[in-house]
Amino acid sequence: MKEFPPSNIVIVSRESRLAMWQAEYVRDRLAALYPQCSINILGTTTRGDQILDRALSKVGGKGLFVKELEVAMAEGRADLAVHCLKDMPMDLPEGFELAAVLEREDPRDAFVSNDFAALDALPPGAIVGTSSLRRQAMIASRYPQLVVKPLRGNLDTRLAKLDRGDYAAIILAVAGLNRLGLKARIRSFLDPEQSLPSPGQGTLAIEIPAGRDDIKRLLAPLHDEPAAVVSAAERSVSRIFGASCQIPLAAYATLQGQRLHLRAMIATPDGAQAAAAQAEGSADAPEALGAQVADLLKARGADAILALCKAQADAASA
Repeated sequence: MKEFPPSNIVIVSRESRLAMWQAEYVRDRLAALYPQCSINILGTTTRGDQILDRALSKVGGKGLFVKELEVAMAEGRADLAVHCLKDMPMDLPEGFELAAVLEREDPRDAFVSNDFAALDALPPGAIVGTSSLRRQAMIASRYPQLVVKPLRGNLDTRLAKLDRGDYAAIILAVAGLNRLGLKARIRSFLDPEQSLPSPGQGTLAIEIPAGRDDIKRLLAPLHDEPAAVVSAAERSVSRIFGASCQIPLAAYATLQGQRLHLRAMIATPDGAQAAAAQAEGSADAPEALGAQVADLLKARGADAILALCKAQADAASA
């Protein structure tokens, strides 16, 4: 039987400022619970951090930010990895499991600009930067007079590109800005009615090697069940559609007591075609609610939209 708590714990993390903040946040939470443990952070660079000249949807998607961290765990160099849940693939590779979901930060998108107060204030032809096809579809549908251009890099890099004038505005996750003390950069918030969030947005998750019951037990006090319930419903929709960075898909769940409300949307990247659905169910069965909403989306043309997204992605990569 492994000792508990382990005398040494290693957290593997990407080296961006936001990723390191997340790893340090988990380290500090664990250190407060287990002061007898030595907890260290192993920084590493992922392919997603290295490929900055192409959209994620064209170079492999969300898994680009995860694989190197999993290699470190598989080789025994690390015990756990901290991720933004929205950046995690829907299904983990064999040998790994999701051990804890932490409390949810603000799940909304943020409008960030040096010269304008909101999307509505941007003049025709203004360039808006985003790394997300979901956000691209929203802007194209609601603001066809604007020009959307890709925006890659870590949070500081994206803000620097805005500050040097490459974009009139950029759209970022509120949670990341809050975590790095950059809330003052937000000019306005995009409420879910305007920009439905990505599945798991604002939520941190901890991945561990399968079978590490000692680490799972260690992390149990950090687990937030309400956040786990809403993210399970959201990710269920995404999983059913095989969602990746190539598909503009949004899903957002809220919990009121034991009732769970879920909204979801799937669209083409140009926003020309979209399907939306919502339903309510028991908090005890979040995946079932996700399946119900997915069925409603399919009844409203989601499969045809999905096929069109894949065809456009294949044509773009050919």
